[in-house]
Amino acid sequence: MRKCTIIGISDQRSQWFPPVIVEAIRVGLVFSGGKRHYEVVRDWLPEGALWINITVPLSSVFEQYARYEELVIFASGDPLFYGFAATVQRECKECEITVYPSFNSIQLLAHKLSLPYNDLVTVSLTGRPWDGLDRCLIKGERMIGCLTDHNKTPHHIWQRMGEYGYTNYQMYVGEKLGNEVGERVGLYDANAEYANPNSVLIIKTYHRNIPFGLPDDAFALLNGRKKMITKMPVRLCTLSALDLQGKTAMWDIGFCTGSVSIEAKLRFPHLHITAFEVRSEGEELMKTNSKFFGAPGIETVIADFMQTDLASYKQPDAVFIGGHGGQLKQMIAKVKAVLAPGGCIVFNSVSPESQQLFKEGTIEAGMSWTEFCQLTVGDNNTITILKAQ
Repeated sequence: MRKCTIIGISDQRSQWFPPVIVEAIRVGLVFSGGKRHYEVVRDWLPEGALWINITVPLSSVFEQYARYEELVIFASGDPLFYGFAATVQRECKECEITVYPSFNSIQLLAHKLSLPYNDLVTVSLTGRPWDGLDRCLIKGERMIGCLTDHNKTPHHIWQRMGEYGYTNYQMYVGEKLGNEVGERVGLYDANAEYANPNSVLIIKTYHRNIPFGLPDDAFALLNGRKKMITKMPVRLCTLSALDLQGKTAMWDIGFCTGSVSIEAKLRFPHLHITAFEVRSEGEELMKTNSKFFGAPGIETVIADFMQTDLASYKQPDAVFIGGHGGQLKQMIAKVKAVLAPGGCIVFNSVSPESQQLFKEGTIEAGMSWTEFCQLTVGDNNTITILKAQ
């Protein structure tokens, strides 16, 4: 395939095409799309046209495409909006692509509701994790459009938002948009059964304040022990040392209450955070605190870090060591083995002995260390924040 025309269509059985698309169809010989696309456009196809169904595995579809010099593909809505055009670009890098878009489903939903959508932020949950929606909720976006699937339905979305306290939104659902049969639009109803395909618009109704520096006394604590939490001023300085704005993945080793992970997620919602804790109580603490503060998406691992196979976790470019169980130097060596190039390790020391161990451990690991700052909060011990790169 050397030349590809990709035409976005709606689900309407009666399509209208401008002259340029009519001509592309008229001179075409080989066409492709999903089965429902074929049902919509078959009366437009020239006599004797060859049709290639888009089915999984896609590799066999592209093997068929490779036999032809030119191809016309039909796709839903805007083929460049989480659509098939991106797949063609990835699989056929040498192909000359022309795209004729239609409205995507989220645009159609906004049109049906007469809602201006110039500040709309869109997220696809179709075969994807919750990360995009979590990020939008934490940032407090005014209008969020979501593409759904069978595993992340309007009901699942609404439940997750409520679970993490994002009750400052209302949600509209659009079903079978652009289809003469079955199209329905309205406010989310917990008792409704929603037909597929559907998409949602989430509209903020009021501002949910997230303080810069979460109050220590609002956290659920390990056995009520107030000293078992990284205090708020120390926490903020620790995040400063981690320099998370340009990072992609952070590990929090020995998270205890989860305060560092939660503060990091709320300040830097783009981060993938993996939090490790050896104590089983940590799982419930992280769940309770992350829901209370509205910090979804933190990956929690309850295990002895030193005995854990790290291969399956996202490679970190920032690591905070909050607890080391007397194995600080060994832990630094294990972290260094998986740390992304240019990554850093930050450690809050409460004693000259642990400072010395950190310095020795980082030097032995081939890293350079600096003393980032010292802090004393109330009548607590002075904390020295150390950083290695």
